[in-house]
Amino acid sequence: MADFNVLPDGVSAEQFGNAIEEYAAIVGDENVFVSADNLASYNKIMIPADNADHAPSGALAPASVEEVQAIIGVCDKYTIPVWPVSTGKNFGYGSAAAATRGQVILDLRRMNKIIEVDAELGTALVEPGVTYQQLKDYLEENNIPLWLSPPAPSSLVSPLGNAVDRGVGYTPYGDNFFFSCGMEVVLANGEVLRTGMGSMPNSTSWQVFKWGYGPSLDGIFTQSNYGVVTKLGMWLMPQPPAFKAFVIRYPDDADIEKAIETIRPLRIAQIIPNAVVIAHALWEGGAEVVRSDYYQGEGSISDEAVERMKSDLGMGAWNIYAGLYGTPEQIALNWDIVRNTFAGTGAIIQDENDLAGNPTFDYRAKLMRGEMTLKEFGLYNWRGGGGSAWFAPVAQARGSEGLAQMELAKEILGKYGFDYVAEYIVGWREGHHIIDLLFDKTNAEETERANQCFDELLREFSERGWGSYRTNIAFMDKVANTFGPVKRDVDQKIKRALDPKGIIAPGKSGIYI
Repeated sequence: MADFNVLPDGVSAEQFGNAIEEYAAIVGDENVFVSADNLASYNKIMIPADNADHAPSGALAPASVEEVQAIIGVCDKYTIPVWPVSTGKNFGYGSAAAATRGQVILDLRRMNKIIEVDAELGTALVEPGVTYQQLKDYLEENNIPLWLSPPAPSSLVSPLGNAVDRGVGYTPYGDNFFFSCGMEVVLANGEVLRTGMGSMPNSTSWQVFKWGYGPSLDGIFTQSNYGVVTKLGMWLMPQPPAFKAFVIRYPDDADIEKAIETIRPLRIAQIIPNAVVIAHALWEGGAEVVRSDYYQGEGSISDEAVERMKSDLGMGAWNIYAGLYGTPEQIALNWDIVRNTFAGTGAIIQDENDLAGNPTFDYRAKLMRGEMTLKEFGLYNWRGGGGSAWFAPVAQARGSEGLAQMELAKEILGKYGFDYVAEYIVGWREGHHIIDLLFDKTNAEETERANQCFDELLREFSERGWGSYRTNIAFMDKVANTFGPVKRDVDQKIKRALDPKGIIAPGKSGIYI
């Protein structure tokens, strides 16, 4: 009998050994991982939590829907929990690790087929292991003039994985779940569900009409553990005749209020059609330089150090990146509207004519036209030590809300000695406030302090009605609690109906049987 480092809860070593043999018969010995060395990458988390609390029992790498179905059957037989991941790159949310200890990671990266791309309708159907880079390469190799809308950093990320966790990109198609159409899901009983029009045999409209007939089910398979999503339909953006990127800089932190108030009507009217990034200086500069270049003192970075960095790098306290899309005539008209709207607000307006060759501007422009980049990984060099936790509250797209959130975040981060490394993403009518809590995970005291800081951010923001739209694996229960008992009860009832043994990703989004 093999020695296992971590056993699933309630499963004996003998039972788990039998299950491992059955998994190997499905996917091959080379795609079953149980040794500590082979499992290390599935437990390499950056969040301020004890890795042992999220240690896996094993990992499996199926190559087909049929293999996923067979694996789920074995999990059901032995009541072994399984945690699906696509490419596992959610660094600030927990990477590929599970919410609870002792789960088997279902690594779907070998399921990497681009099943179909329809150039005329602008649709794609992909498996979970397909990356944005792979799909972009396919489009380029086949001269298909469609754009993707990847997040940053993007090339290693799965479009399916990003969409089902409701991630965002930076083109007009940046709400990736909103622009999905049709899922294939393996349920806990082994059945395969196709949502929307896909439930109909021989459907010809699975990727073009979202709703199908009766209740629309796609949403319950996002940020949930009700099934394993094995295919996703996507709507891709036609390449526009022209594109113009620009940046608007405001000098002071308090200018976030003016920035959001000025952007909002332009977004709602679709003058600016893409998700607008309002990057703080420390987010902007953190990908370019390291903290120790400007500050070696205790606590959070000083205002004086931030001002020196802003001056050296030619950036504002807030840096708004947005794009215009369409014909040259449309862009010229909308560019006049944008400039006139921001005139007199104290902003500096710049475009490619002012910033030719500027690497940060070029990076942002690439994101807004759906190109691949890994530049934001530079943020992990800002403080060093490999610690990162993304705090992601949402608010109305109102300047007063943005200002209040910034002030509260800076107060709490400063209390624990951390820096305000943040950006706002202004969507249709909301603001996603993404705060990267950067810390030294090799320092146990600092890691515990980061955990306490994240906990206080969550508590204080939630009390003011600012809910988190995503969170890391260590805080899923706490975030679920902030949405109230009725929501948790409904989530649990759906879970019990679809997965009565609780074998698929227990603890995902705080959902258990």
